[in-house]
Formats: sequence, structure tokens, C-alpha cells
Amino acid sequence: MTVVDFWFDPSCPYTWLTSRWIREVERVREVEVRWRVMSLSVLNEHLDEDPEGDTEGYLWMPVRVCAAVAEEHGQRALGDFFTAFGTRVHTRSDWDWGRVLPEALAEAGLPAGLADAAGSERYDAAVRASHAEGIGLVGTEVGTPVLAVSGQGGERTAFFGPCVSPTPCGETAGRLWDGALLMAGVEQFYEFRRAASPLDFRECEATGRRG
Repeated sequence: MTVVDFWFDPSCPYTWLTSRWIREVERVREVEVRWRVMSLSVLNEHLDEDPEGDTEGYLWMPVRVCAAVAEEHGQRALGDFFTAFGTRVHTRSDWDWGRVLPEALAEAGLPAGLADAAGSERYDAAVRASHAEGIGLVGTEVGTPVLAVSGQGGERTAFFGPCVSPTPCGETAGRLWDGALLMAGVEQFYEFRRAASPLDFRECEATGRRG
């Protein structure tokens, strides 16, 4: 079983698509995901102009709730919350935190009171520490998500992405995973890209998967 640490900011749409891909990879490869928090707000706070245009700190709110879930209930619960949250925000285009956060917590079987973390700085240190660990593996020139795999000798192979749209399904998802590991395992390799595809939030079906 290969354990994959997956650092994410829950508000990023491409991160959501990558997270659905790694969920698909879990179905077709011997892979287990550990969900970790990172933050676009922390990543961009040193810049003169925030590329996300978030002057009010709106994106801090779901990240703080994610950190609260992880600290109080563990990374598996965090993965469940992220699925419930991302389905509402990215698939249904509902960005009303006042409605989405409590609903996602309830769907994940988590206490409603965790939504209070959105307006508190209590978990900011945990957000920053988790973010620093993830971004420290790949450098500040990239963003969310960051994936890391530990080798048998304890060494870690980490990379940003891959960015996908729509989510690859079935064996196509597995082949992309195989290729990503192969490329990331070459020390000299650092980038491979082409023009971005439009965001497409179609989901893989339980049967008759694409790919």
C-alpha cells in the first residue's frame, strides 16, 4: 500500500478535480490518501496583490474549519468533510459559507460547532504549520494541491498537481498516477504542462467509468 499525503486548499477548483482523481486512483491502485491542509491565503500573503482577489480573507474561513476537523477528528474525517464541502462549492456552485460549512459538517457526521472555527484564529497556527510542511517539499513557486509519497527508505517524492479537467476515471486515472510517480521520481524533472482545459466538474460513475 502506497500512502499519499495530499495537501489542499478546499476553495481551489482545480484542486477539487485533482482530489477526485486521487480518489479514483484509490480504487484502481494500492493507494491510501492522507488529507492535509494548505492555504492559498498563506501562500499569497507576502505578495503586493493577491492573485485570488481575496482582500477580505474569505478563503481563510473554510481552511480554518478544515484545520479544526483535522485536529479534532483526524485526517479521514477531513477527507469526508472535503468531499461534502467540495461537492457543494465546486459541483453545485454554492459559495455561501454560512450555509455550506454547516451542511458539509452535518453530511460528514461532524459537530456543527466546528463551523465556528471559520471566524476564529484558533487554528491559524495549525494551518500555517501544515502549509509550511507541504510547500516546503516543492517550493513556493507552486500552489495547491501538493502530493507526497514516502519511499521505503523514508525519502519523500513530492510534486504539485497534476491539474486535470475533467477527472480521469478508471484505468486512465491509474495510468496518470503511474506516470506522475515516474516523472516525479526523476530528480532533475520539474515541469511538464500544456494549455489548460476548461473546468469540467463531471464525476466518475461507479460503473461505466470514462477512460
